[in-house]
Amino acid sequence: MGSGWHEWPLVIFTVLGQCVAGALIVVGIALLSGGLSDAQRRSVERSMIVLWVLMGIAFMASVAHLGSPLRAFNSLNRIGHSGLSNEIAGGSLFFAVGGFWWLLTVINRMPAVLGRIWLVATMVLGVVFVWLMSRVYSTIDTIATWNTVWTPVGFFLTMLIGGPLLGYLLLRAGGVKGRGLNRLAVVSLVGLVLSVVAVTLQGASLPGISSSVAQASALVPDYGMLVALRVVLLSAALALWIVPQFKGQQPGLAVMSVAFLMVLAGEFIGRGIFYGLHMTVGMAIAG
Repeated sequence: MGSGWHEWPLVIFTVLGQCVAGALIVVGIALLSGGLSDAQRRSVERSMIVLWVLMGIAFMASVAHLGSPLRAFNSLNRIGHSGLSNEIAGGSLFFAVGGFWWLLTVINRMPAVLGRIWLVATMVLGVVFVWLMSRVYSTIDTIATWNTVWTPVGFFLTMLIGGPLLGYLLLRAGGVKGRGLNRLAVVSLVGLVLSVVAVTLQGASLPGISSSVAQASALVPDYGMLVALRVVLLSAALALWIVPQFKGQQPGLAVMSVAFLMVLAGEFIGRGIFYGLHMTVGMAIAG
């Protein structure tokens, strides 16, 4: 029993991967809209290196979980049959296609029309990656606490909360301003509200899940406190983003960077709770 932080490589991999997928969609929509000047577009494209650095960190964490790079390659042996293989393949394809698009774009070797098609394909691959990530856990019949609708809901809500904030940060770093950016805060706020509802409903369902030796509600003894801490961190992060807008201002890069770190901390806690709820049929795994 515990907070689930013993699975820290997976916590980092899943949260960062979901935030990057969400941010890419936000930035991609801005680039495809045609509303940016050439200077802004070039600056935003350069700022997107942050996405690929974060994906690199996510995959390094994933390799740490597998134990060695050789195991990472072996995990691709059962594509189409294994949830893990599909996840690694989907994530690798998203990383490779998106990273190659970015590289050709920043060195001015990407044709305009092909670049737009390529970017849309990368955005779709990001959504597919998050879906495949959730399927690794939600399709395991023997883990009743993961084999629920709350697994994909939780993964996509992380994408909905962290993605717009990270995307906003990159757009602001690229010199993009305007009232249209304020709508991104609404998306993250809606994601937070939905997440609170989902966590509440999931928590209410835990007493009804048990094995021969454990009750799901007892797997994470500090469940209530950790959930509350997560909500406080996410709410404070969104407050740093939203409150200045009521004053007719847009938060600076430093403030938004702090807000994103707070979102990461909150989502790390939430994902730790998820892994802490691991419980197989007939036994409980200690954390």
